[in-house]
Amino acid sequence: MKINLLAAGLAAAFAFTAGPASAEMKTQWVEYNQGDTKLKAYMAYDDKITGKRPAIFMVHDREGMTEHSQHLAEAWSKLGYVSFAADIFGVVPKNLDEVVAQTSLFRKDRALLKARTQAGFDALVKNPMVDASKVALVGYCFGGAVGVEFGSTGAPLAANVSIHGSFGGHEAGWAKNIKGMFLILHGAEDMGYPLTTVAGVVDELRVAKVPFQMEVYSGTGHGFSRPKNPEEERANSQSIATTGRTLKQLFGI
Repeated sequence: MKINLLAAGLAAAFAFTAGPASAEMKTQWVEYNQGDTKLKAYMAYDDKITGKRPAIFMVHDREGMTEHSQHLAEAWSKLGYVSFAADIFGVVPKNLDEVVAQTSLFRKDRALLKARTQAGFDALVKNPMVDASKVALVGYCFGGAVGVEFGSTGAPLAANVSIHGSFGGHEAGWAKNIKGMFLILHGAEDMGYPLTTVAGVVDELRVAKVPFQMEVYSGTGHGFSRPKNPEEERANSQSIATTGRTLKQLFGI
């Protein structure tokens, strides 16, 4: 999909929750380290807002820090939040083989995944614009699984949002340390990560008495944030609207 068409689609979807017309978006790359690994997050924010504000800690899908991920970060910033797209891989995969190599690395080494995510979170909350008590993680695909793993550490997240999350392999009892609420937005026809898998996530949340909400979109498969048909366009728009409404209830903006 051409970037200009993608940007137009994102703009239409985020019209549900767009911020004030006076918003002036600024973007920048934020360099930070996890051990000896150099990482680079993409941050977007409204330069006209003063003082501390809530933040979106965004975790990219399995394709890494692509232009698509950057556009998503920019779109979330239009709600008045500091939007920080963390860099989990440290590289942008060039093809499917590299995508599989990166996701397999972190699925096998959950300790590394948590450390890499923590490094991004630390870089976000030390920013003077950010109210560290009001941070929501929004994870796409691979990022949804990252949300489970990072949430299991007891990370101080007000909300943990999974958009077509690629769940699986999580240690039993992971939800006992969760802070904040969970929001799961999933396609009913997601063959790779079916509702039976999502049910396992929900069961863990229920046992741990973690507040959660879940929306399931009929006729919709995996990856609907890159919609391929009218059903996925509807799911994408609804997921954005639900997330925006939920965060407004939590953060008041």
